[in-house]
Order: sequence, then C-alpha cells, then structure tokens
Amino acid sequence: MDKKTVRDIDVKGKKVLVRCDFNVPLDENLQITDNRRVVGALDTIRYLVDQGAKVILCSHLGRPKGEVKKEFSLAPVQKELERLLEKEVKLADDIVGESAKTLTAQMNPGDIVLLENVRFDAREEKNDPEFAKELASLAEIYVNDAFGTAHRAHASTAGVADYLPAVSGFLIEKELKFLGEALNNPQRPFIAILGGKKVSDKIGVIQNLLEKVDTLIIGGAMANTFLKAEGYGIGNSIFEEDKLDLAKELMQKAKDKNVRMMLPVDVKIGKEFDKDTESKVVKVTEVPEDWQIYDIGVETIEMYKGVLDSAKTVMWNGPLGLFEFDQFAIGTKEIAGKLAQLDAVTVIGGGDSAAAVEKMNLADKMTHISTGGGASLEYLEGKVLPGIDCLLDK
Repeated sequence: MDKKTVRDIDVKGKKVLVRCDFNVPLDENLQITDNRRVVGALDTIRYLVDQGAKVILCSHLGRPKGEVKKEFSLAPVQKELERLLEKEVKLADDIVGESAKTLTAQMNPGDIVLLENVRFDAREEKNDPEFAKELASLAEIYVNDAFGTAHRAHASTAGVADYLPAVSGFLIEKELKFLGEALNNPQRPFIAILGGKKVSDKIGVIQNLLEKVDTLIIGGAMANTFLKAEGYGIGNSIFEEDKLDLAKELMQKAKDKNVRMMLPVDVKIGKEFDKDTESKVVKVTEVPEDWQIYDIGVETIEMYKGVLDSAKTVMWNGPLGLFEFDQFAIGTKEIAGKLAQLDAVTVIGGGDSAAAVEKMNLADKMTHISTGGGASLEYLEGKVLPGIDCLLDK
C-alpha cells in the first residue's frame, strides 16, 4: 500500500511537525564533520516553506539517554540549516516546554523552528503517549522524513501519528520507492550482494531475498561461515560456529528456489589482523591453518563482475572484505566500481556499503543509497517499520 506524502495534503498556513534525521557526526569543537543528513532534509523543508507552511523540525542527535547534555544540542544543525537554506531557523531551548510553545505560537507562514534534541526527554524512546501528545499539540500535521529511525517506535517517529494526520517527506518516499520496487517488483535479473561480518545479522534478509532474487552473491566474513559449512578449511578466519547448520539450510533453500547462490572461489588471506600484514591470494581449497581470510580473491572478483554484467536490479548490503585496510578493500572497491558502470537499478543498503561507495566518490553513479543502515536491513527482511506503518495510506 502506498503511503501519502507531503504532496497529498494541503499544508498552506498550517503548522507542520517534521521528524528529520539530523543525527550528524560532530568533532570535539561541535563542528559537523559530515552534513549529508542535513542536506538530505532540504527538499522536504524547502517544499513546505514554498507551500506556505509553518515548519517545525525535530530530531535526535546521539544518545543523551533522556538527559539534557549540551554536547548533544542541535545548535550546530541550526547553524548549518541557516547556512544551506539562507534563511533564519529559530532553535527552541526545549522540546515541548515554554520556549517551544512560545516560538511555535508566533510563527508566520514560511517560518522555521527547530526543537531541541528529542532524546533530551526520557519519554521519547519509551514512546510515551503523553509526550507524543505534547509534541503533537505544537502542530496540525505530522511529516516523517527520518528513514534512519523508522524502525524504532519512538514518540517522535511513530507516537505523534496517533494525534495528527501523518504523511511522509521526500526522503522516506524515495526510500520506499527504490527499496520497495527492488524488493517487490524488480526488473530481472535481480541480484543481491551481501557482505559484512555475521550471518546472524542477515538471516532474515537472506531468507526474504531468497524468495525474490535470481542470484545471491556472498562476500565478507559472513562468507567464511558458508565456506566452512561447505566443508572448506578456512584457516584461522572468524566464522559463526553456531550458524553452520543454518548456512547449510540456506544453501539448500537456494537450490530449492532455483536461486544461484555464489560463494568465493579464491580469497585474499593475511597472516594477522594488521593493515600491513603479509598477504596472498589462494584458492578456497588451499587456505593454510594459521592464516585468515580478509577479502575475496581476483578470480572471485572477475566471476562476480561477470554475473553482474547482465543484472537489471542490484541490491548491495555489506562490504566484501576488511575494507578498513586498503590491501583488503579491493573486492569491495572493484564491485562498487562495477555497479557504477551498470545500466541497472542499483540500490545500496546503507551502513558500511554506503560509506564505501561515498569514499570512492561513486555515490552519484548509484540509483539510490539508503540513509538508514538498521532500517534498511529490517525493511529488506520484510519487517514492518513503525515509522512508516503509522503514515496514512493513499
């Protein structure tokens, strides 16, 4: 069911409470070191301003655990918003207190007020109805545009929708369009690439994707558990002992569903966990006892690239090697580079894979990069996200 967006309602002259994701990284001088999340919110904010709405923004930042802590204030975000919008943004001293009430009562159409960090109130993460009601009382319409926290049922991400008509902003609309279409109505062949450390983090994702994809490509340390389950020696590599049976089941399920599940045929191994460790590429049948697998090998990279050539939809979540160390970032880089060249819908599922793509300056070559790591994983699992479930259906 499609969800209503800001385009589907009349906002002129109305007070609109917008839940954004302004959870930006700050340095020790409280300067924003990466403003992508603020930039991501601008389309929705500008649209509301242009439509003559009174725009009330709210967000969390960090984990102040229900206490007012100056280092988690949204003041740096207010400054950045003013700079980017070239327009005054007033910052309230509180969330639902005197300052917030006064500032929001005095608004004219097109004005912007930013409430202080919603997690300064312990009731936010408990989804306390009283707090949600107080937040809702500041506005007449609720817009959720924080996909990164849509998997959390908090007062500002879900609770307020009990008291106000609720619709999505443009960011969430885009997430649902690309993640949703890729999952539910993909152009085929549909290939998913899964990496990262643990099978256990991705069990639900693999289960769900096996119902939908044509090919599933596995990399990262997670591949070790599958290789071990297949009977290969993986030396001293990390793997999940308690997930070997599950890995076998998943491989069997792939066969039953006629999904091609691809594992590395060669790997890049290192002597120890060190960026300058001695390393070499070996076949998966030849990993020495005391070495560790840290990346996919050259043959595997070429094999995966060959399969991706024909793809029409690709979803990628999780790096294919220990990409923090340059010598083991090659698999991740090569596959990202391949995706950038494809004539296909390419969806990157947040988290480390998004970071890798950004680091290589390939972001604009991808169809969509999800803004929410945890949220996109839960969405890929087929779970209901409370922050989206609460929005009005079209």
